[in-house]
Amino acid sequence: MIRECVHKLLAGEALSEPEAYETMGDIMEDRATDAQIGAYLAALRLRGLSSPVFAGSARAMRERAVPVASPDPVTVDIVGTGGDGSHTFNISTTAAFVAAGAGVTVAKHGSYGVSSRCGSADVLAELGVNIKYPPETMERGLREIGLAFLFAPSLHPAMKRVVGPRRELGFWSLFNVLGPLCNPARAAYGVLGVFRPDLVAVAADAAAHVGVRHLYVVHGQDGLDEISTTAPTFVREIRGERIESYEIAPAAFGLTPARSEDLAGGDPAVNAEMIRQVLEGDSGPRRDIVLLNAAFALAAAGKADSPKEALPLAAESIDSGAAMSKLEQLRELS
Repeated sequence: MIRECVHKLLAGEALSEPEAYETMGDIMEDRATDAQIGAYLAALRLRGLSSPVFAGSARAMRERAVPVASPDPVTVDIVGTGGDGSHTFNISTTAAFVAAGAGVTVAKHGSYGVSSRCGSADVLAELGVNIKYPPETMERGLREIGLAFLFAPSLHPAMKRVVGPRRELGFWSLFNVLGPLCNPARAAYGVLGVFRPDLVAVAADAAAHVGVRHLYVVHGQDGLDEISTTAPTFVREIRGERIESYEIAPAAFGLTPARSEDLAGGDPAVNAEMIRQVLEGDSGPRRDIVLLNAAFALAAAGKADSPKEALPLAAESIDSGAAMSKLEQLRELS
Protein backbone atom coordinates (compact mmCIF):
# COMPACT_ATOMS: atom_id res chain seq x y z
CA MET A 1 0.00 0.00 0.00
CA ILE A 2 2.79 2.49 0.79
CA ARG A 3 4.13 2.44 -2.78
CA GLU A 4 0.67 3.05 -4.23
CA CYS A 5 0.07 5.91 -1.80
CA VAL A 6 3.39 7.57 -2.67
CA HIS A 7 2.48 7.46 -6.38
CA LYS A 8 -0.96 8.85 -5.60
CA LEU A 9 0.47 11.74 -3.58
CA LEU A 10 3.03 12.57 -6.28
CA ALA A 11 0.16 12.73 -8.77
CA GLY A 12 -1.45 15.39 -6.59
CA GLU A 13 -4.22 13.18 -5.26
CA ALA A 14 -5.42 13.07 -1.66
CA LEU A 15 -5.32 9.99 0.54
CA SER A 16 -8.38 8.62 2.29
CA GLU A 17 -8.40 7.71 5.97
CA PRO A 18 -8.35 3.94 5.21
CA GLU A 19 -5.37 4.40 2.88
CA ALA A 20 -3.46 6.33 5.54
CA TYR A 21 -4.38 3.66 8.09
CA GLU A 22 -3.09 0.83 5.90
CA THR A 23 0.08 2.71 4.99
CA MET A 24 0.87 3.37 8.64
CA GLY A 25 0.33 -0.33 9.22
CA ASP A 26 2.90 -1.10 6.52
CA ILE A 27 5.39 1.19 8.24
CA MET A 28 4.81 -0.10 11.75
CA GLU A 29 4.70 -3.78 10.77
CA ASP A 30 8.05 -3.53 8.96
CA ARG A 31 6.57 -3.96 5.49
CA ALA A 32 8.12 -0.72 4.19
CA THR A 33 11.75 0.08 3.39
CA ASP A 34 13.59 3.18 4.61
CA ALA A 35 13.43 4.58 1.08
CA GLN A 36 9.66 4.08 0.93
CA ILE A 37 9.16 5.67 4.34
CA GLY A 38 11.27 8.67 3.35
CA ALA A 39 9.43 9.03 0.04
CA TYR A 40 6.06 8.83 1.80
CA LEU A 41 6.95 11.50 4.35
CA ALA A 42 8.37 13.79 1.66
CA ALA A 43 5.33 13.29 -0.58
CA LEU A 44 3.00 14.14 2.30
CA ARG A 45 4.95 17.34 2.87
CA LEU A 46 4.57 18.29 -0.79
CA ARG A 47 0.88 17.38 -0.96
CA GLY A 48 -0.01 18.84 2.41
CA LEU A 49 -1.20 17.05 5.53
CA SER A 50 -4.93 16.48 5.89
CA SER A 51 -7.36 15.45 8.62
CA PRO A 52 -8.04 12.01 7.00
CA VAL A 53 -4.29 11.28 6.90
CA PHE A 54 -3.90 12.28 10.54
CA ALA A 55 -6.98 10.36 11.68
CA GLY A 56 -6.09 7.15 9.83
CA SER A 57 -2.45 7.28 10.87
CA ALA A 58 -3.34 8.03 14.50
CA ARG A 59 -5.77 5.12 14.61
CA ALA A 60 -3.08 2.71 13.38
CA MET A 61 -0.52 4.08 15.83
CA ARG A 62 -2.85 4.06 18.83
CA GLU A 63 -3.85 0.45 18.17
CA ARG A 64 -0.20 -0.62 18.41
CA ALA A 65 0.81 1.49 21.42
CA VAL A 66 1.59 -0.06 24.79
CA PRO A 67 -1.34 1.13 26.94
CA VAL A 68 -0.80 3.10 30.14
CA ALA A 69 -3.78 3.10 32.49
CA SER A 70 -4.62 6.35 34.25
CA PRO A 71 -6.94 6.27 37.27
CA ASP A 72 -8.18 9.77 36.47
CA PRO A 73 -10.68 10.16 33.61
CA VAL A 74 -9.58 13.80 33.34
CA THR A 75 -5.94 13.19 32.43
CA VAL A 76 -4.04 16.03 30.77
CA ASP A 77 -1.18 16.32 28.31
CA ILE A 78 0.65 19.52 27.41
CA VAL A 79 2.63 18.93 24.27
CA GLY A 80 4.04 20.67 21.23
CA THR A 81 4.78 19.17 17.86
CA GLY A 82 8.26 20.67 17.66
CA GLY A 83 9.53 21.75 14.30
CA ASP A 84 9.05 25.48 14.88
CA GLY A 85 12.77 26.24 14.70
CA SER A 86 12.51 28.68 17.59
CA HIS A 87 14.88 26.83 19.97
CA THR A 88 13.05 28.00 23.08
CA PHE A 89 13.53 26.34 26.44
CA ASN A 90 11.14 23.46 27.21
CA ILE A 91 7.97 25.42 27.89
CA SER A 92 5.37 22.65 27.80
CA THR A 93 7.52 20.35 29.96
CA THR A 94 7.81 23.06 32.61
CA ALA A 95 4.08 23.77 32.37
CA ALA A 96 3.39 20.07 32.98
CA PHE A 97 5.00 20.31 36.44
CA VAL A 98 3.00 23.45 37.18
CA ALA A 99 -0.29 21.85 36.14
CA ALA A 100 0.49 18.74 38.19
CA GLY A 101 1.34 20.92 41.17
CA ALA A 102 -2.09 22.51 40.86
CA GLY A 103 -3.77 19.14 41.23
CA VAL A 104 -4.22 17.94 37.66
CA THR A 105 -3.19 14.42 36.60
CA VAL A 106 -0.61 14.87 33.84
CA ALA A 107 0.57 12.19 31.43
CA LYS A 108 3.37 14.03 29.64
CA HIS A 109 4.04 12.22 26.36
CA GLY A 110 7.37 13.00 24.71
CA SER A 111 10.67 11.91 23.27
CA TYR A 112 14.11 13.14 22.29
CA GLY A 113 14.45 16.25 20.16
CA VAL A 114 14.36 15.61 16.40
CA SER A 115 14.33 19.11 14.93
CA SER A 116 15.64 20.76 18.12
CA ARG A 117 18.65 20.26 20.35
CA CYS A 118 16.56 19.48 23.41
CA GLY A 119 13.30 17.56 23.50
CA SER A 120 11.34 16.77 26.65
CA ALA A 121 13.20 13.48 27.14
CA ASP A 122 16.57 15.20 26.80
CA VAL A 123 15.85 17.83 29.43
CA LEU A 124 14.15 15.45 31.87
CA ALA A 125 17.15 13.13 31.72
CA GLU A 126 19.35 16.14 32.49
CA LEU A 127 17.08 16.89 35.47
CA GLY A 128 17.75 13.42 36.84
CA VAL A 129 14.62 11.62 35.68
CA ASN A 130 15.08 8.05 34.46
CA ILE A 131 12.98 8.47 31.32
CA LYS A 132 13.08 4.79 30.36
CA TYR A 133 11.16 3.38 33.30
CA PRO A 134 8.55 0.68 32.47
CA PRO A 135 4.83 1.25 31.85
CA GLU A 136 4.02 -0.13 35.31
CA THR A 137 6.04 2.69 36.86
CA MET A 138 4.29 5.22 34.64
CA GLU A 139 0.95 3.94 35.91
CA ARG A 140 2.19 4.17 39.50
CA GLY A 141 3.24 7.76 38.87
CA LEU A 142 -0.21 8.68 37.59
CA ARG A 143 -1.81 6.89 40.53
CA GLU A 144 0.46 8.07 43.35
CA ILE A 145 1.81 11.49 42.36
CA GLY A 146 -0.53 12.51 39.54
CA LEU A 147 2.33 12.76 37.06
CA ALA A 148 4.26 10.53 34.69
CA PHE A 149 6.53 10.97 31.72
CA LEU A 150 5.46 8.68 28.89
CA PHE A 151 8.61 8.06 26.86
CA ALA A 152 7.33 7.57 23.32
CA PRO A 153 9.97 5.08 22.06
CA SER A 154 9.16 2.74 24.96
CA LEU A 155 5.42 2.87 24.34
CA HIS A 156 5.39 2.89 20.55
CA PRO A 157 7.92 0.12 19.84
CA ALA A 158 6.77 -0.23 16.24
CA MET A 159 7.87 3.36 15.64
CA LYS A 160 11.50 2.31 15.74
CA ARG A 161 11.16 1.87 11.99
CA VAL A 162 10.88 5.61 11.42
CA VAL A 163 13.65 6.83 13.72
CA GLY A 164 16.37 6.48 11.09
CA PRO A 165 14.44 7.94 8.15
CA ARG A 166 13.22 10.89 10.25
CA ARG A 167 16.71 11.79 11.42
CA GLU A 168 18.19 11.38 7.94
CA LEU A 169 15.48 13.52 6.34
CA GLY A 170 15.97 16.25 8.94
CA PHE A 171 12.67 18.04 8.30
CA TRP A 172 9.34 18.02 10.12
CA SER A 173 6.92 15.35 9.04
CA LEU A 174 3.62 13.68 9.76
CA PHE A 175 5.09 12.18 12.92
CA ASN A 176 5.69 15.56 14.56
CA VAL A 177 1.93 16.06 14.80
CA LEU A 178 0.97 12.40 15.03
CA GLY A 179 2.85 11.72 18.27
CA PRO A 180 0.86 14.23 20.35
CA LEU A 181 -2.39 12.65 19.10
CA CYS A 182 -1.34 9.19 20.31
CA ASN A 183 -0.87 9.54 24.06
CA PRO A 184 -0.85 5.95 25.42
CA ALA A 185 -2.72 7.09 28.55
CA ARG A 186 -5.51 8.35 26.27
CA ALA A 187 -5.22 11.84 27.76
CA ALA A 188 -8.33 13.56 26.42
CA TYR A 189 -7.67 17.02 27.88
CA GLY A 190 -4.93 19.62 27.58
CA VAL A 191 -2.95 21.75 25.16
CA LEU A 192 -1.53 20.76 21.77
CA GLY A 193 0.80 23.25 20.10
CA VAL A 194 1.48 23.10 16.36
CA PHE A 195 4.22 24.88 14.45
CA ARG A 196 2.26 26.04 11.39
CA PRO A 197 -1.00 27.99 11.24
CA ASP A 198 -2.48 25.67 8.61
CA LEU A 199 -2.09 22.73 11.00
CA VAL A 200 -4.34 24.23 13.69
CA ALA A 201 -7.62 23.22 12.06
CA VAL A 202 -6.21 19.97 10.65
CA ALA A 203 -4.84 18.79 14.00
CA ALA A 204 -7.99 19.88 15.83
CA ASP A 205 -10.22 17.95 13.46
CA ALA A 206 -8.04 14.85 13.81
CA ALA A 207 -8.00 15.22 17.60
CA ALA A 208 -11.79 15.44 17.69
CA HIS A 209 -11.91 12.28 15.58
CA VAL A 210 -9.80 10.29 18.08
CA GLY A 211 -11.95 11.28 21.05
CA VAL A 212 -10.51 14.28 22.91
CA ARG A 213 -12.90 15.97 25.33
CA HIS A 214 -11.44 19.42 26.02
CA LEU A 215 -8.35 20.42 24.08
CA TYR A 216 -6.79 23.70 23.02
CA VAL A 217 -4.90 23.41 19.71
CA VAL A 218 -2.65 26.47 19.52
CA HIS A 219 -0.13 28.23 17.30
CA GLY A 220 1.71 31.44 18.14
CA GLN A 221 1.81 33.99 15.34
CA ASP A 222 5.54 34.24 16.02
CA GLY A 223 5.79 30.60 14.92
CA LEU A 224 5.83 28.98 18.37
CA ASP A 225 4.15 25.62 18.92
CA GLU A 226 3.00 27.02 22.27
CA ILE A 227 0.68 29.69 23.57
CA SER A 228 2.98 32.64 23.00
CA THR A 229 3.76 35.74 25.02
CA THR A 230 5.67 37.42 22.19
CA ALA A 231 2.72 37.60 19.77
CA PRO A 232 -0.97 36.73 19.55
CA THR A 233 -1.88 33.04 19.44
CA PHE A 234 -4.39 31.25 17.22
CA VAL A 235 -6.57 28.88 19.26
CA ARG A 236 -8.97 26.17 18.17
CA GLU A 237 -10.80 24.88 21.22
CA ILE A 238 -12.51 21.49 21.21
CA ARG A 239 -14.99 21.08 24.05
CA GLY A 240 -17.20 18.06 23.66
CA GLU A 241 -19.06 18.45 20.38
CA ARG A 242 -18.29 22.17 20.14
CA ILE A 243 -15.29 23.52 18.21
CA GLU A 244 -14.52 27.22 18.43
CA SER A 245 -11.71 29.30 16.90
CA TYR A 246 -10.36 32.57 18.25
CA GLU A 247 -7.22 34.59 18.90
CA ILE A 248 -5.67 35.62 22.20
CA ALA A 249 -2.96 38.11 23.18
CA PRO A 250 -0.76 38.12 26.31
CA ALA A 251 -2.05 41.54 27.36
CA ALA A 252 -5.53 40.06 27.85
CA PHE A 253 -4.05 37.98 30.67
CA GLY A 254 -2.22 40.89 32.29
CA LEU A 255 1.15 39.67 31.01
CA THR A 256 3.89 41.87 29.60
CA PRO A 257 4.69 40.93 25.99
CA ALA A 258 8.06 39.18 25.77
CA ARG A 259 10.82 39.19 23.17
CA SER A 260 11.81 35.99 21.38
CA GLU A 261 15.30 36.15 22.87
CA ASP A 262 13.76 36.14 26.37
CA LEU A 263 12.55 32.59 25.76
CA ALA A 264 15.60 31.19 23.98
CA GLY A 265 17.01 27.94 25.28
CA GLY A 266 20.08 25.89 24.53
CA ASP A 267 21.36 22.39 25.15
CA PRO A 268 19.80 20.10 27.79
CA ALA A 269 22.00 21.48 30.59
CA VAL A 270 21.00 25.07 29.81
CA ASN A 271 17.31 24.23 29.52
CA ALA A 272 17.33 22.17 32.71
CA GLU A 273 18.71 25.13 34.64
CA MET A 274 16.01 27.38 33.16
CA ILE A 275 13.32 24.95 34.29
CA ARG A 276 14.79 24.88 37.80
CA GLN A 277 14.79 28.68 37.93
CA VAL A 278 11.14 28.91 36.87
CA LEU A 279 10.04 26.23 39.35
CA GLU A 280 12.05 27.92 42.11
CA GLY A 281 10.01 31.09 41.60
CA ASP A 282 12.11 33.34 39.38
CA SER A 283 9.97 36.05 37.80
CA GLY A 284 10.14 37.24 34.21
CA PRO A 285 9.21 36.18 30.68
CA ARG A 286 9.97 32.48 31.15
CA ARG A 287 7.67 32.27 34.16
CA ASP A 288 4.96 34.18 32.30
CA ILE A 289 4.83 31.84 29.30
CA VAL A 290 4.86 28.77 31.54
CA LEU A 291 2.00 30.18 33.62
CA LEU A 292 -0.03 30.92 30.51
CA ASN A 293 0.37 27.43 29.04
CA ALA A 294 -0.30 25.77 32.39
CA ALA A 295 -3.41 27.91 32.86
CA PHE A 296 -4.88 26.62 29.61
CA ALA A 297 -4.20 23.04 30.71
CA LEU A 298 -5.89 23.70 34.05
CA ALA A 299 -8.92 25.18 32.29
CA ALA A 300 -9.07 22.17 29.97
CA ALA A 301 -9.17 19.91 33.03
CA GLY A 302 -11.98 21.95 34.59
CA LYS A 303 -9.94 23.44 37.44
CA ALA A 304 -11.27 26.87 36.45
CA ASP A 305 -13.94 28.20 34.12
CA SER A 306 -11.40 29.88 31.87
CA PRO A 307 -7.62 30.09 31.36
CA LYS A 308 -7.63 33.61 32.78
CA GLU A 309 -9.25 32.37 35.99
CA ALA A 310 -6.74 29.50 36.10
CA LEU A 311 -3.71 31.80 35.95
CA PRO A 312 -3.59 32.40 39.74
CA LEU A 313 -3.79 28.63 40.31
CA ALA A 314 -0.74 28.15 38.11
CA ALA A 315 1.12 30.89 39.96
CA GLU A 316 0.26 29.34 43.33
CA SER A 317 1.59 25.98 42.12
CA ILE A 318 5.01 27.56 41.62
CA ASP A 319 5.01 29.92 44.59
CA SER A 320 3.92 27.23 47.06
CA GLY A 321 6.68 24.88 45.90
CA ALA A 322 4.15 22.32 44.65
CA ALA A 323 5.44 22.38 41.07
CA MET A 324 9.05 21.83 42.16
CA SER A 325 7.85 19.05 44.46
CA LYS A 326 6.36 17.28 41.44
CA LEU A 327 9.75 17.31 39.72
CA GLU A 328 11.36 15.86 42.84
CA GLN A 329 8.65 13.19 43.14
CA LEU A 330 9.04 12.21 39.49
CA ARG A 331 12.79 11.91 39.94
CA GLU A 332 12.31 9.68 43.00
CA LEU A 333 9.65 7.58 41.25
CA SER A 334 11.90 6.84 38.31
